[in-house]
Amino acid sequence: METQVQAYGKLNLSLDVVEKLPTGYHALKMVMETVELSDDVHIAIAPGEGITLATNLPYLPVDGRNIAAQAVGVFFREMGIAPRQVSIRIHKRIPVSAGMAGGSSNAAAVLRGLNALLRTGLNAAELRRIGLLLGSDVPYCITGGTVLAEGRGEILTPLKPLPPCYIVSAKPKFSISTPSLFARIDCAKIRHRPDTAGIQTALAARDLGQVAVRMYNVFEDVLDERGKEVAAIKHTLLNGGALGAAMTGTGPMVFGLFDDEQAARAVYERLRKMYAETFLTRNRGSVLE
Repeated sequence: METQVQAYGKLNLSLDVVEKLPTGYHALKMVMETVELSDDVHIAIAPGEGITLATNLPYLPVDGRNIAAQAVGVFFREMGIAPRQVSIRIHKRIPVSAGMAGGSSNAAAVLRGLNALLRTGLNAAELRRIGLLLGSDVPYCITGGTVLAEGRGEILTPLKPLPPCYIVSAKPKFSISTPSLFARIDCAKIRHRPDTAGIQTALAARDLGQVAVRMYNVFEDVLDERGKEVAAIKHTLLNGGALGAAMTGTGPMVFGLFDDEQAARAVYERLRKMYAETFLTRNRGSVLE
């Protein structure tokens, strides 16, 4: 038995850190959006036991450290299914360590694929419950769409869909440590916060421009000197006609929303000369559609 599932990337139209919880984690409030940029996740099941994983990127782990491999064991355990021989092959397009939930999306795709292959009949809510055992972003990646995410990111409220648009994103030539950014966040001293309520109102009105101008990510305020490069990419996007621009997740990927394809393509061509991981894509809505 085998199948191929698409694992779609996500963007944070907004990201706010509300408070630090007694558990040591932080409570978040985010508006998330799914994009067409995706990885191919091929899954095959055969008699026997064991998990094998391969990717087109030689530096990615292909053992139990990879969340896609972890998803297999968690699914079998939660469903009470005897182990099988599972082979996973992932063709990565979503940039790694960029704030686009590439790993979480791969894990979500594995859960959806196993559910289909083994005919376990789990609905989206049941898959999200299993996904949360793997990571806070996995439940969102099960279904995607335009969603308000709260708590650690696992409390999901569907919102009116983001109007269709073009999205240009570029990843600077460095990675950012997620724990280090959270360590720098002091919720009482956050100077700028996204207008999350305003984004929800603009979504209800299907006003792309009003969504875009309200986008913001509080982690942009606690970047080190490399934040200048994030700001420079935002400047290029906005000067090129983006309706709004922001960093996604804990970065460093920066994206802009466009309502004009020609303008989006022109900025894409400009940025790809400076940044190898530059993409032109669109939003897509639910990954289950």
